[in-house]
Amino acid sequence: MSSYRNSDIRPAIRQGSPPLLNPPKSDWDRPPWNRWAFQNVREILPTAEVWRGSGDPSKFKQALRNLDSVTVAGVDGQPTTLAGLLDETYTDGFLVLHHGAIVYERYFNGMTARTLHLSQSMAKSITGTLAGILAGRDLLEVAAPVTQYLPELENTAWRGATLQQVLDMTTGVQFNEEYTNPYSEIGQCDVASGWKPVPSGSDPKFRWPQHIWELIMSLRKSTRPHGEVFEYRSIETDVLAFCMERITGKRLPQLVSEEIWQKVGMDESANFTVDPAGYALADGGFNATLRDYARFAQLYLDNGGGIIPPQWIEATRNGNHAIFKAPYIHAHPRGAYHNQFWIEDPQTRALMAKGVFGQLMHINPATNIVVVKLSSWPDFINLAYGNATIAAIHRIAETLSKPRNSTA
Repeated sequence: MSSYRNSDIRPAIRQGSPPLLNPPKSDWDRPPWNRWAFQNVREILPTAEVWRGSGDPSKFKQALRNLDSVTVAGVDGQPTTLAGLLDETYTDGFLVLHHGAIVYERYFNGMTARTLHLSQSMAKSITGTLAGILAGRDLLEVAAPVTQYLPELENTAWRGATLQQVLDMTTGVQFNEEYTNPYSEIGQCDVASGWKPVPSGSDPKFRWPQHIWELIMSLRKSTRPHGEVFEYRSIETDVLAFCMERITGKRLPQLVSEEIWQKVGMDESANFTVDPAGYALADGGFNATLRDYARFAQLYLDNGGGIIPPQWIEATRNGNHAIFKAPYIHAHPRGAYHNQFWIEDPQTRALMAKGVFGQLMHINPATNIVVVKLSSWPDFINLAYGNATIAAIHRIAETLSKPRNSTA
């Protein structure tokens, strides 16, 4: 079955009693199943709660604008409307904040304001932010060897790497992020995290990792010296999370709850998927509501909001483009990566948290705009969808800079 856009008839995935069209365990995150699954992860995988606390949610100001008809470039480069692009790019939720106020908010594909949506790798930026908070209390020293926190890694390819190199994904550890290859390290991560069963028909002699820590300890090959170049590898975020769990004696969901979720005043408790050993998947297993992702992102425009150290935010906005090479420059020609965030360019220093299948938080201090887009693309990565979305965000910023009675 192929995927479907919001303007198409929705198939009866998990509808009825007993439910029909149940997503297969091996393909729940692939089309068309991901259009349902990304909003219903708790029905598929075990999760650990990130408690929002007992306080009242923080309130958003409202400055609503109807941006549906704003002209943007479509995926094919031809003019369309923002509403048309959101349909074209399999959007589940889309929210724009301007000066901290909600300007535009849309839900599709059955999603509501209370729905928790899978973040994929936007979780990395949340995990990196937690590291910044702990570093601000001198609990973490980013210049220290990662083995200072996890001595066991002396027997792995992380030997000699610093925690900052882990944060920036510049270690030399060999880790293949080829999503469609079940034997790649990221394919093994699917099994180790509990997201997928061992692939049907796989080599019976192949030893699949039983949990994420076992996968980490198996990575003993290097491809280059540490610090030489940025290479996107999800497992770095998990190493970072284990460091934070080790020094605090707390699990990641509790840390994110105590240090971020409770302090911000989120609408809903979030959650992480957990592996067979109970480890919360820091690199992509986080689930939260559209508005709560926006609240998190807004912290970076509010100088940390008393939660994130301002010096960490300033440092995060300054990445090293010289080590940011192909294929990453195809999406961000002037980009960089630092502290688990993507940086769009050195002028605006806009930060981005990104996840496969179209998850995005775009945080632009130059325009004081936050945009969150939650999606369920048919593809892991689609350069045309991603570039069209970024261009539309720039067009939205232009529109919001004009008086309300001017032509968009």
